[in-house]
Amino acid sequence: MKGILIRWVVSAIALYLTAVLANALQLGIVVKGAPGALLAVAALAIVNALIRPLILLFTLPLNCLTLGLFTFLINALMFWLVGAGWVPGFKVDGFLAAIFGSIVMGIISGLANHLIAPKEK
Repeated sequence: MKGILIRWVVSAIALYLTAVLANALQLGIVVKGAPGALLAVAALAIVNALIRPLILLFTLPLNCLTLGLFTFLINALMFWLVGAGWVPGFKVDGFLAAIFGSIVMGIISGLANHLIAPKEK
């Protein structure tokens, strides 16, 4: 349980850093404080657990044709879906910002979780 909470906080920090970097590049990802980041990460987890597997299943032929590269667009779609306005404190303006956000957040949170969060046995 402690590991899940640590990963949640690390992912929220990664989302905040992604928003800061996106705003520096004028891409339009807005995270309003810690509550917005924590809510957005929780919503991303729910969307990735419930909706993403179905979309991956339906787009499996296209994903195979592109050797898995279509997964980047699916991840961006999930990021954009959460940031479309139904999570207070988190907003993504446009699909290009969603692609950037999903890639950068994936890299930052992956590295941070690897370095910080304890390994579960």
